Parts: sequence; structure tokens; C-alpha cells
Amino acid sequence: MCCWWWRIQMMSPCNADGMGNIRKEELYRACAILKVPLDQVQVLDHPNLQDGFDKRWDHQLLAGLIEEQIKIWDIDSVITFDNFGVSGHGNHRDVHHGICNLRYEKIQKDIEAWELISTSILRKYCGPVEIWLSLLCSLSYSGQKIYCLPNSNPYRSYQAMAGHESQWIWFRKLFVLFSSYTYMNTLRKLDI
Repeated sequence: MCCWWWRIQMMSPCNADGMGNIRKEELYRACAILKVPLDQVQVLDHPNLQDGFDKRWDHQLLAGLIEEQIKIWDIDSVITFDNFGVSGHGNHRDVHHGICNLRYEKIQKDIEAWELISTSILRKYCGPVEIWLSLLCSLSYSGQKIYCLPNSNPYRSYQAMAGHESQWIWFRKLFVLFSSYTYMNTLRKLDI
């Protein structure tokens, strides 16, 4: 039997538009829909980690903050973005590099880290077809540990995203409907 205990750590309240408090509440609503216990969700509001495409986050600072949470909660595995950050968002990429710094420089090699593999633009919008494409593509990752995680309830994911009312505009509705990430996510073990 496998048991997963999730701890959601958001590194910023997404205050780029001055809506950080609203977006934080939206995250809590989404987590409730996904049945993630709210006491397992934390949103940091560090002055040096403010959201924005033009804001670079310090990788060492991220490593230190993540290390604190790992020690407090006795975490043995983390899941993060890959180097592209799914959408290319700089803050997503910075989190990836923060995890890499933590594992490399702070000798946290005993922490297992997994990265969400970014897909090409064509695969990103192929919807449920991605289930089959991911399984086929995972065969090409020889020698690497890969997990293909199909979503057993895409409608719940849609509902959770709809809970982000401040961001729930027409193109995001289409994105969630057609996004391969709604149907399948592929994780690769992050080896340093």
C-alpha cells in the first residue's frame, strides 16, 4: 500500500497585480476541492520572492527556505517544475533551480526530488491524447526514473482551477480544458 502525504508550499502569494490575498484564498479553495487538508497548505510572502515575469528569485534564498520546510515537516520527497517551468515563467524556473541548489550545495542528496516534465507546444494542448503520448514517450527516457500520472478525475481539476476566479478568464478555461496537464503529468527523478 502506498500512502502520500501532501504538503503544498507556495513560494509567493502571486501579488503581481496587487491581488495576493485574493489569490491566496483561491489557492485554499482549490486545495479544498482537491481534498488537500488546508493545514498542509502554506503560502510564503517573503519580500524578496515577489511574483512577476520580470522578477528574478534568488536561488540560494529559495534553497534555504525550502530546506527549513524540509526540516520542520520531515519531508523526504519534493516535486517541482523542470528547468522550463511548464510555461516558461521565470519564478517557476527559479524554484527548480532552488531545489537543485539545495540538493547540490547543501548536501541534501537524501531528499528525493522529482520534476514535472514540460512538454512541447503541440503536446501541451492535445488534451486526453497526452495519456497515450506520455506513455509512449516515457519509453525514450532510458535509464531515468519516470512516473506517468494519469488524472482519474479531470473534472475535479477543472473545478479547482475555476476556484481561481481572479484568473479564470476565457483563455485559461480553454487551457485547462485542452491542456495535457489536466489529463496526464509525467515526473522525472531529478538527479544531481
